Amino acid sequence: MTQADTPLICLPWFSETGHVQALAQEIAAGIDTSGARAVTMDVTDLSPADWQALDAASLIAFGCPTYMGSTPARYSLFLEEAASAWPDLRWQDKLAAGFVSAIHPSGDKLSALSRLSIYAAQMGMIWVGQTAIGAPVYPDRQGLNADGSWLGLMATDSGESLRPEDAQTARHFGTRLAQMAARWERGRQ
Repeated sequence: MTQADTPLICLPWFSETGHVQALAQEIAAGIDTSGARAVTMDVTDLSPADWQALDAASLIAFGCPTYMGSTPARYSLFLEEAASAWPDLRWQDKLAAGFVSAIHPSGDKLSALSRLSIYAAQMGMIWVGQTAIGAPVYPDRQGLNADGSWLGLMATDSGESLRPEDAQTARHFGTRLAQMAARWERGRQ
């Protein structure tokens, strides 16, 4: 498979503590080892090449912390800037996914993921959820998808270093995203 045939997955993220950035890197590791190509990008410093990558991507995985039950203002600004792709439907039929964190185990992360999935729907994108089933359903999978999130990846912010179970879940999520992007691109040919 040439690089041109390899699905491109972009992970635009915002992170104040470094936690979401670390999640993006773990997701990217899962993507890169699964036959797709990951590009992570800090939304506070997007270059013209980053915007071109977003337009060319097979899948965009949106990532940010959860602040007061939603996305932070800086990430919302990125979403507003990216909405310039809406009038001519440049992101229509791309796959989309989301990953969020919060300081508390609940932290109202579901509402942030809901906001991201609704945004993706308004952009004409197709949402990809989480499939990792961990304990207690499978006791041998302790820590995998510990938050039991199916809409996207949720993690608990413990500073810059990820909890091992969140890193494991992020890599699993990256593998899923790579598989879905490859499947989606095969079906479009």
